[in-house]
Amino acid sequence: MVPSSTLPDRRAQIFAQLKTVVVKVGSRILTQDDNSLNEESLAHLVDQIALIQDRGLAVVLVTSGAVGLGMGVLGYTLRPTELAEKQACAAIGQIRLMHRYAELFGAKGRPVGQILLSADDFREKGRFNNIRHTVSTLLGKGVLPIINENDTITTDEIKVGDNDKLSADVAHFLEADLLIILSDEDGLFDKNPKSHRDAKRVDTVERITPDILALAEATPGSRVSVGGMKAKLTAIRQATEAGTPCVLARGWRVQLGDIVQGRVNGTLFLPKLDRIKRTKRWLAYVSRARGQFILDPGGVKAIRTGKVSLLPAGIREVKGHFKPGDFVELLSPEGEVLGRGRTAYDTDEVNRIKGLKSGRIAEVLGRKGPDEVIHRDKLVVYGD
Repeated sequence: MVPSSTLPDRRAQIFAQLKTVVVKVGSRILTQDDNSLNEESLAHLVDQIALIQDRGLAVVLVTSGAVGLGMGVLGYTLRPTELAEKQACAAIGQIRLMHRYAELFGAKGRPVGQILLSADDFREKGRFNNIRHTVSTLLGKGVLPIINENDTITTDEIKVGDNDKLSADVAHFLEADLLIILSDEDGLFDKNPKSHRDAKRVDTVERITPDILALAEATPGSRVSVGGMKAKLTAIRQATEAGTPCVLARGWRVQLGDIVQGRVNGTLFLPKLDRIKRTKRWLAYVSRARGQFILDPGGVKAIRTGKVSLLPAGIREVKGHFKPGDFVELLSPEGEVLGRGRTAYDTDEVNRIKGLKSGRIAEVLGRKGPDEVIHRDKLVVYGD
């Protein structure tokens, strides 16, 4: 929570300087129970985006819904589990979804552009920067970029994860002034409102701590969507730690005009006061981490206060499966995410050298490798 004495000033500052806004809308807002398009909800969303565009804001839309619409055409009642079936649904639904966006925005004289992305587009820095230039060019020409994950070709290896994560990635490379995630909930609650009638909405969150994440009980996605509240909070944490404020609000009949003026009917998540520099944002958040290093107290202190590389001696536990060059997250013994970096070793190698002095790497692995598991130049510590 935020001290009441400082909250009004911070809120006013956030909404007074808005220029670029990313809006993410979920499947449950765009589809009906029979998986057909919710025309009323979509038309309202288009009206609201046009409204804030008229106020001079540059808007990027991250949309879900393609798989759900394809399910309706193919007769699925539950989200398919087979990859090829999900990809078939996406291929059918994406063209229908974009056709309606183009029609509705076109009726208002507003062109739209489609951008389909996979995790590979973020992993390589050159491709990441190219996406940023393309989106910026579209915005400069008055075009609304509409972004979705390329579900027709993505596999687990190249999947961003979900569109909440994708929207945070988009906010990163645009250095957006606000990320708005539209859900089927009115914001973050102190309990799961679906199972607790006495749940109360949290109006403002200063920082997403492990305690805040614990408020997101295991609430899986619906029969057409992916993820749940925890996925949203994870994406919001990434955006706010990088300096972008976020709003989580109910998508049906949403009043974007009110939100961008600071009248938030939902939960406002405040950003860190200092933005992560663009050169570090790519390293800090984009793409999906392939593993985790749980550090010991000495390792936590070294990377937080010493601003040094991560040595094997500071690693207590290893999770996931990764190769040299993959992204991994760094966690404290209590589970707090401390940062992220690119590992110089694979899973088996880190498991063999964790907790050891760097001088023993050659002895244990049978070859001479880097002294650092993650070099400082390839490491971002949140709050650094």
